[in-house]
Amino acid sequence: MPWLRMMAASAVSTVLIGTSAVTTAAAPDPRGVRDSVHTAGRIKASGDVLQYSWPGVYFEGRIRGTGVGVVLDDPAADYDVQVDGSTVATLVTPGKTTHWVRGLRDGEHTVRLVKRNDTPWNTSSFGGFVAAPGGAVLTRPAAHSRQIEFIGDSLTAGYGNLSPSRDCDGEQLKRTTNADVSYGALTARGLRADYQLNAYSGQGMVRNYNGGSPEVNYRTFYDRALLNVPGDVWQNPGTWRPQLVVVHLGTNDFSTPVNPGEPWTDESLAAAYRSAYSGFLAKLRQRYGASTTLLAVGTGPFAGHVDHVVRERAGAGDRRVRYWPLDTSGLDYTGCHWHYSARDHRLLADRLTAFVADLPIRW
Repeated sequence: MPWLRMMAASAVSTVLIGTSAVTTAAAPDPRGVRDSVHTAGRIKASGDVLQYSWPGVYFEGRIRGTGVGVVLDDPAADYDVQVDGSTVATLVTPGKTTHWVRGLRDGEHTVRLVKRNDTPWNTSSFGGFVAAPGGAVLTRPAAHSRQIEFIGDSLTAGYGNLSPSRDCDGEQLKRTTNADVSYGALTARGLRADYQLNAYSGQGMVRNYNGGSPEVNYRTFYDRALLNVPGDVWQNPGTWRPQLVVVHLGTNDFSTPVNPGEPWTDESLAAAYRSAYSGFLAKLRQRYGASTTLLAVGTGPFAGHVDHVVRERAGAGDRRVRYWPLDTSGLDYTGCHWHYSARDHRLLADRLTAFVADLPIRW
């Protein structure tokens, strides 16, 4: 499936829809950003901001008053701002700014900020929510008891899922990618679960799309919070203990023929993929323990390899590893470059939710 490596966006600040945005400084909540918002994403505290890189990272807060400011420093990513469950603004590469949502009913409100696209070359920074004069930042929303981690590539990131056409230039791709309506986000919210979307476009388990960047693969980046910082390691605060981990990797490994000069034959690529996949599942098992269900997704040319790995691990005694043969019937692939459309993501979320319902997950 075609994949276009996204180049860094220019540092412009644009509001597509919503209320006013200003760049005047606003001080974050004195209790500290980390204590005033809820997030399940991979973040790293740096002074008075939270830094992050993965798509779909979200922050949830509560305020009292008639307005809320969103403190950001991000020249590359796009965001949705949601108040009381409704999207009130879409911010395009906002840069360093405080975006204000004004004119709210005077009272208590929930606010949610979500990173729409994958910008692995950039480190994003969030400085918290601030209340309009006369208001206050309230205690953060409670975390959900259910947690799901999604691991994948562009198909999991929501690559170009809002595009009206398959043919996309780089700018259209950036504006029409929305991880918040990906199958993972939809599934998790439907199950009332917190979630991580640890997805990286173009990366494979052992081979990236069309053999690109052979010195790295998805596993190079999995442990990081900040994707563009070599050697970075995300420090789990102890609160991330997913009951379900969904792995959807293999499209980039096998969607294009092996090129001359690549160190693979079809047979050696398949063997390396199975070996790496088994090792990756073992890593997840060691990290999250015996009670976490690992769900390996298989489809197309790599379905048999994933099924083989799952059977092998189950035969060796791993009682909570499962195989999900992804049903692609009815998908239109009208997102950018033949990726899942928003409609496809909705169908897949419904199918995944039904499949998960029959698993012995210890929620």
